[in-house]
Amino acid sequence: MLKRRQNENGWASAKTLSEALPFIQRYAGKTVVIKFGGNAMGSEELTRAFANDVVLLKQFGMRPVIVHGGGPQIGSMLARLNIKSEFKDGLRVSDLETVEVAEMVLSGAINKNLVSAINRAGGRAVGLSGRDAGLISARKLRDDLGFAGVPTRVDISVLDVLAAADPGFIPVVSPISAGENGEIFNINADTAAGVLAGALGAARLLLLTDVAGVLDEEGHLLTSLTPKNVETLIADGVAKGGMIPKLATATEALAAGVEAVVILDGRRSHGLLVELFTDQGAGTLIA
Repeated sequence: MLKRRQNENGWASAKTLSEALPFIQRYAGKTVVIKFGGNAMGSEELTRAFANDVVLLKQFGMRPVIVHGGGPQIGSMLARLNIKSEFKDGLRVSDLETVEVAEMVLSGAINKNLVSAINRAGGRAVGLSGRDAGLISARKLRDDLGFAGVPTRVDISVLDVLAAADPGFIPVVSPISAGENGEIFNINADTAAGVLAGALGAARLLLLTDVAGVLDEEGHLLTSLTPKNVETLIADGVAKGGMIPKLATATEALAAGVEAVVILDGRRSHGLLVELFTDQGAGTLIA
């Protein structure tokens, strides 16, 4: 397992390009799937900083694929429309009305705003959803969760076509997906990012959220975990709520061939760069 050192200096700890060069070379030509979510998505400043970092990854020869969530934004829109919403086991219960709002918010406003932010930063982003070209097919996760979905199949051919047409394209994917009969399913964005990372053979799956990473019982950051550690954290009730699907996604992605998964704080300045281009990392590494 990779060793990680605590360092509060962040990206500034890689003071020169020569210090970061070994890390840049490690990931050159590699696919990195990044799930962007949490409250960071509601901040124009954080979204702009995220977009700049993604473009830098592309300029360094990496292949970033972005999957975004939008839970707070969906919740806000549901409230504005006076539609009640509830959660079970960290997942939103989605009736037909709720999933239609989720598609409007995720595949509409959020996706296009993030695409625009990356393009303004100098990248060439393309917005997609799981419904486009059958990228992600889904079925109902559980009867009591309504149209909350679970992936059944991933077809990355549309991403291959984009890469062949122009290697500079940066896919930005909404997790809204379709069932075999055309139903709309809202897949947890962490889950969607995980299955895409597995299908793409990603070197890293980075799950950006609104906490520092995985915390122990006393609230201290756990910097490195194994799948066995993850099982224990869930069984003992240390991992709760929305962290459970993130950890489940991590172990499933590793089983699918992803080299490592990192859960980190999307609000941290240049957290992506700290994680990938310095040896101390920026969150919890699961490998």
